[in-house]
Amino acid sequence: MSLQKQASPQKENKMGVMPVKRLIISMSLPMMASMLVQALYNIVDSIFVSQINEQALTAVTLAFPIQTLMVAVGSGTGVGINALLSKSLGEKKIDRSDAAANTGLLLIFFSYLVFLLIGIFGMELFFNTQTSDPQIVEYGISYLRIVCCLSFGMLFQMTFERLLQSTGMTVYSMVSQMTGAIFNIIFDPILIFGYFGFPKLGVAGAAYATVIGQMIGATIGLVLNLKKNKEIHFSFAKILHPDIETVKRIYFVGVPSILMISIGSVMSYLMNRILTGFSSTATAVYGVYFKLQSFFFMPVFGLNNGLIPVLAYNYGARKKDRIKEALTFSFKLVFVIMFIGMLIFLLFPEALLSLFNASGNMREMGVIALRTVAPHFPIAAIGITLGSVFQAFSRSYYSMIISLARQLIVLIPAAWLLAHVTGNVNMVWWSFLIAEVVSCALSIVFFRKVYREVIEPL
Repeated sequence: MSLQKQASPQKENKMGVMPVKRLIISMSLPMMASMLVQALYNIVDSIFVSQINEQALTAVTLAFPIQTLMVAVGSGTGVGINALLSKSLGEKKIDRSDAAANTGLLLIFFSYLVFLLIGIFGMELFFNTQTSDPQIVEYGISYLRIVCCLSFGMLFQMTFERLLQSTGMTVYSMVSQMTGAIFNIIFDPILIFGYFGFPKLGVAGAAYATVIGQMIGATIGLVLNLKKNKEIHFSFAKILHPDIETVKRIYFVGVPSILMISIGSVMSYLMNRILTGFSSTATAVYGVYFKLQSFFFMPVFGLNNGLIPVLAYNYGARKKDRIKEALTFSFKLVFVIMFIGMLIFLLFPEALLSLFNASGNMREMGVIALRTVAPHFPIAAIGITLGSVFQAFSRSYYSMIISLARQLIVLIPAAWLLAHVTGNVNMVWWSFLIAEVVSCALSIVFFRKVYREVIEPL
């Protein structure tokens, strides 16, 4: 059975002709909005879980490394698909762009099978290595097994969104993601607490609300690609008979991105181990911080997702001035967002923590944590934006090196040393600022090299 669509006459994509500032806004705003909703439902998820008790909030925090790993595989593979597809469209190589889309879908299916096995066989071992509290372990297994075993919704949703983004159809990408996220926000309290005749599922209810929302988003993404995305042509034959060279091209860009985000998964796991050495409350504070900071980081990632295909397309079309203008404008936008995030963390930490039903001890610890980590936000703006450059120009290995340095070579050893030398959990939070300064310096060094080798010769 074929899903092949009738090809329409080719014309210049808007990424090569629209005024750059307007292009960045039009490409990024829908994704920034959808990322904001994504961040919001992550926060709402934890807010409702925290109403059960602090152990439930801690369990969801301990589950975060595996969820990050799933995002790493979905997002990293999507980056590889996106970069190859956008570059091929810029070069007018339609067969190659179609191969990227179809082969990418098969790769995502095999990725789901891996997480299905992890969900079935790996949950007890994963949580028992992080905590000895049986209540936290029970909550964690209940939540994460559902998320892993039904992760096909998330993985395919991310892929279909990337396909829409790579051809400049970011509004449709926003529709897909926001629909799933809104469902999650609405059904979180309904399934957790058993409102309107639904069963009271507790922590498992949060997991079911999440995966069902992702399945809805994936379905909408598939329909929009089939009906609206005229620059990509799907067929079951191409999906089931992948082009090996296309697989290599996707993973050449995608694997460094997967590893880069996976490093964050390892970092979260090790940070959980360090913080549980103090108390489960410290781990809960760390989870709250990660959910809150996503409200500022996720829109920035959305902006960068809009920037990557613009850079890749104009690189393929050899339009140097448009690349430079896109970078300058994006830097300014990202810095403003992160500066606002820093101010909110510095000025209103108690109000933020009160959202999560924080106890007196958790509130006291959390205020210090949020104010300590806040200054690294504007510094992170530089590294995040430069990371999009490396991905767009097939230099994702630089992003991987920077991420490795920031999160494992610097952050975790610094956190461990501060924890063991001072014996004070409040000192551990300084490791985030230390790591960000190092990664920013590395990002600038690698960008200067890429600029000389890739952008200047255009």
